[in-house]
Amino acid sequence: MTRIVQNTDAATVIATLRQADGYYVTNTARDLSQADFKNRILLHTDLMAAKGREAAGYFSLEITGGASVHVDMLRKQVDPFLKLELLRKAMPKTMFQTLCRGTNLFGYRPYPQNVIRLTVREFAKYVDVWRTFDFLNHVPNMQAVFEEVALAGKINEPSICFSTGPEHTNAYYVGKVGEILAVTGSDVILCIKNHGGLGTPQRIGELVDALKQTYPDLVIHYHGHNTDGNEIGRIVEAVLHGAKIVDASDHALTGFYGPPPVLTVIQTLNGYGKTAVGMSEEAVIETSDTIRDQRRYYAQFEAQIKGFQPTVQIHKLPGGAMGSSLEQADKGGFLDRMPDILHKELPRVQKDLGNYWSVTPGSQILWTTAVSNVLDGERYANPSGDLKNLLLGKYGPFPFYKPADWIYKKAFGPDWKKILEAEEGMPGIEDVDLDQERAALTEKLGMEPTEQQLVLYLQHPNDAVDFFKFEENFGKAYVLPPAIFFREGSFALGEKLTFKDHFGKEHVVEIGPTQKTELGETNVYLNVDHDQRLYLFEPELQAGIQAEVKLTKEEIAALATEGDVRAPFAGTICDVSVEIGDEVGVGDQLAVIEAMKMQTPILSEVAGVVNAVSAKIGTMLQAGDRIFKIDRFED
Repeated sequence: MTRIVQNTDAATVIATLRQADGYYVTNTARDLSQADFKNRILLHTDLMAAKGREAAGYFSLEITGGASVHVDMLRKQVDPFLKLELLRKAMPKTMFQTLCRGTNLFGYRPYPQNVIRLTVREFAKYVDVWRTFDFLNHVPNMQAVFEEVALAGKINEPSICFSTGPEHTNAYYVGKVGEILAVTGSDVILCIKNHGGLGTPQRIGELVDALKQTYPDLVIHYHGHNTDGNEIGRIVEAVLHGAKIVDASDHALTGFYGPPPVLTVIQTLNGYGKTAVGMSEEAVIETSDTIRDQRRYYAQFEAQIKGFQPTVQIHKLPGGAMGSSLEQADKGGFLDRMPDILHKELPRVQKDLGNYWSVTPGSQILWTTAVSNVLDGERYANPSGDLKNLLLGKYGPFPFYKPADWIYKKAFGPDWKKILEAEEGMPGIEDVDLDQERAALTEKLGMEPTEQQLVLYLQHPNDAVDFFKFEENFGKAYVLPPAIFFREGSFALGEKLTFKDHFGKEHVVEIGPTQKTELGETNVYLNVDHDQRLYLFEPELQAGIQAEVKLTKEEIAALATEGDVRAPFAGTICDVSVEIGDEVGVGDQLAVIEAMKMQTPILSEVAGVVNAVSAKIGTMLQAGDRIFKIDRFED
């Protein structure tokens, strides 16, 4: 049999997979970038790999979705749609695949139905295979995506998130697949999403077998991570028991927390008489040979802790979150506390909160809760807004059991039963006024946005606007190779930087001398395409001689009761709900602060009038920074 190519209709793809004598391979390049390089692999490197990947004969290339849509704009200064457009030109035959978080799309919290549907319609112009999941395996949270993918004539790949524990039985997963098929119909691919690389090879084989026994015509795509070093074994058992597609990636870039190497998968399964349909081992090797030299430029983004982590079977942190979690621990100064967090507290929190699946956004809730419990020295003393929403069922029902009453009391206080009675359940998220949102974006940009820009803005409004303005000011920075883009340290006098711009024109920048002026400004001389240019940099503001005194958690709480509202922790303001002159009551929301992808509302502790607003949307705060001053009403 031959490879399946892009533009093949969905029904034909499913029929071909059912009849295949062998298995297919998806290159999960996006997942590799997220798990092993904190999502920093640049489009420049993907374009270098495009020729080899196209010739390799993959079933699909997972190249967008998950956190990458956000990080493309935030950290890599590339338009997620332009990325797909350029890769499609370089890879006309290979199907593109995305990872979609259901109602959370490519973000971290639920979106309105019309935003979900618009987003899927725009991305479906480039994306062929839609792997969709929900961290609670709650099928209604995926339904809108299923419907729009089908309307676009693309391939639905609904997922069952996999984990271990007494609740995670074959009977549960077989029943969950039945729920999915009742919504999608049988002409889909079913993904077993083993995002943590959990379970033994035998366990995965048993699950695939149970599904095939119940649904003989079901096409199964097995996805896993190599965190414990045992993913090849799980892949082998999945294929031997009937899985038709498996995930792996380029060996030049594979690491410890992402997918295993494609070539190793193929060579191992050859020993079992299983053939990778349409695959060229020569092209797989050529791809890694082409990009191998690029890895050194991404070294700064590899995880702080190297080596496989067999203890993932204890803490269950997904491969895609390992690197970013270790980075947060390093920057937060608690890397030495990781054994306690990972091996003791995180497993306790998972059991406390229902033993659901540790994947976005649920994994962030588990992680931030465990970190807070350890660092604060008191469990559930500072619940995030997202943890409260989980407890209230805002994301969906708990799949197995609800947390104990004491956790609700800790999170909501003595009136927790009344709060639960009044607020429990999934909210009906109203559709946004798209024309109004388009007008708001037009005002912020000073020009009419494209539909693609609107889609990106609706999911990540602040970062999308910052990116659009960055491109307007500086052009398309994605053309820079990682050797320049991620350069650490200064450039040497006389050093030449060579690259091609978006239109294919080659440029040469030669580093010239720098001079300090009497005013403290810095003159930097560059030869740009053999034309000398002078760039003037203002002096950086110097920090005060006396460092600002840090406030304790107790002091911040005490100030709040006086109307002096401070940031409870370091984070970024993502919403301001009041303005000067507004009257507020006790418990009214003043703002929302975001940290580690979790949002926490800032509530008023007093009744009064807002007389000062010291932060705006996008402001980065440290713990203790003032946000509001409220004049209290007289008792």
